[in-house]
Amino acid sequence: MFIVDAHLDLSMNATEWNRDLTQSLADIRAREKNMKDKADRGNNTVCFEELRKGNIGLVVATQIARYVAADNPLPGWHSPAQAWAHTQGQLAWYKAMEAQGELRMIRNKTELAAHISYWNEDSKDQSQKTIGYILSLEGADSMIDLSYLHTAHQYGLRALGPAHYGPGRYAHGTDASSPLNADGKALIREMEKLNIILDATHLCDLAFWDALEIFNGPVWASHNNCRSIVNHNRQFSDDQLKELISRKAVIGAAFDSWMIVPDWVRGKSDSRALGCNLDRLIDHIVHICDLAGNVDHVGIGSDLDGGFGTEQSPYDIQSIADHQTIPGRLAARAFTSQDIAKIMSKNWLDFLERNLG
Repeated sequence: MFIVDAHLDLSMNATEWNRDLTQSLADIRAREKNMKDKADRGNNTVCFEELRKGNIGLVVATQIARYVAADNPLPGWHSPAQAWAHTQGQLAWYKAMEAQGELRMIRNKTELAAHISYWNEDSKDQSQKTIGYILSLEGADSMIDLSYLHTAHQYGLRALGPAHYGPGRYAHGTDASSPLNADGKALIREMEKLNIILDATHLCDLAFWDALEIFNGPVWASHNNCRSIVNHNRQFSDDQLKELISRKAVIGAAFDSWMIVPDWVRGKSDSRALGCNLDRLIDHIVHICDLAGNVDHVGIGSDLDGGFGTEQSPYDIQSIADHQTIPGRLAARAFTSQDIAKIMSKNWLDFLERNLG
């Protein structure tokens, strides 16, 4: 089954983790065998080969670079200009992958239709197909001023999440709390003018409501689960989910174990011990469908390369290609074949067809 994954940090893995995603999963893991600098070393689940094996022909792929003030303990860059420069290095990597035939940027609905037609051609060798990607920015800190938003839109940026973790220049995110500031409101309004998709993921509650009050453009949540199942501010409350549903948004189910099951302790918990598998992820999908009264507002936004690997993924995930096991799990929960197609790709495709230029 064709799959869309609406959140992968491909360029971060290439430029910060120093992973060559053209290599096999086994080769990347072997290269990291004795490395201890990051928690997921040797446990990665994403590379181009595995995306193709999983028939994941379209992804939303990010740029990400956080600015941190002197009193912010989170890792990040010490000036917005440095953060911008890092995103441009990430963009250069995407362009290099395009030149090698690994990736194809999708900027409008014409390119989207052409790519889907290309991917579904049976005559093409699946192992050699070019993966489509829509460029998104996770956290707006690198936007030195609004002129940089226009520059980014010109080079292909089509979605933007104003916040990430902690306090941000434009909006506060996970584990922080503040209303949307004046610069954030200006950013949101400029995004609407440019028809850039607002990614509500990571917005703190106050910023979430402020943003949706003033933004009338397309909105989605690329990788977000349900607060009613895992009670943490990173998740969305039922009221937030209902607001997104009313705005015709799609919410991407995220595969990070601490977002799937309660009582997860990072660096200590074990997915098998806590029963964290894909069925528990589907609990979040079911909850969103119950709130909506249909299956039209949920998809896949795995974030499987977002700073964690198998050590913090459902225990039945060893590779992103294991996305292909989800349709069977959904069928076991009484989802129809039409429902499953919507969740695995069609909801995202319909959203993009409505909202891309």
